[in-house]
Amino acid sequence: MIAVNTLSLHYYKKGFPMAQFFSVHPETPQARLIRQAVDILRRGGLIVYPTDSAYALGCHIGDKFALDRIRALRQLDKHHNFTLMCRDLSELANYARVDNAAYRLIKSHTPGSYTFILNATAEVPRRLQHPKRKTLGLRVPDNPIALALMEELGEPLMSSSLILPSDDVPLTDPYDIRDTLEHQVELVIDGGFCGLEATSVIDLTGDEPAVVREGCGDISDFI
Repeated sequence: MIAVNTLSLHYYKKGFPMAQFFSVHPETPQARLIRQAVDILRRGGLIVYPTDSAYALGCHIGDKFALDRIRALRQLDKHHNFTLMCRDLSELANYARVDNAAYRLIKSHTPGSYTFILNATAEVPRRLQHPKRKTLGLRVPDNPIALALMEELGEPLMSSSLILPSDDVPLTDPYDIRDTLEHQVELVIDGGFCGLEATSVIDLTGDEPAVVREGCGDISDFI
């Protein structure tokens, strides 16, 4: 089991302070702010950041405590597939097992507003996988801020759509997000308004692609 890091332990004991709020340029993200955001991630912080579909929650892939906080915030059960947000497909083989046909499909739709359900490799911590199917979600977003975060981090970002238990659609206004979550996350990144629609989710673990959820990614190639 990965130990709770110092920052997470401080929050656990002392309660959560008010979230920081960074206004980041949506096309040319400020390197200084990206470095500060990644430092928060590395020290166990939970962040809200924009993607090409909607705002998402993100944490360091190795931080069990931060992952548990996402589960609690969204009231997710153990069967929820978290998503590994990747900067490109060079990291795919480390986390997922795909055949040539599946790889071609993924490559032709990334970066983009798709989450692909794939069979996890032995490198993926068990807590990040679906407990029965041993699968995980993987995606490469088409968003400069999200890509800059992962480039600076140097590894995938553990992620989940920012859909609160009382809502049917993701939160889209960064100022509303700050007001709602200012004591439940460490950072909200304002990258402008995002869409109200989550990604399209495509299951590539079977013999044929299966559309699990139709979202803002065009699903015509998968049906």
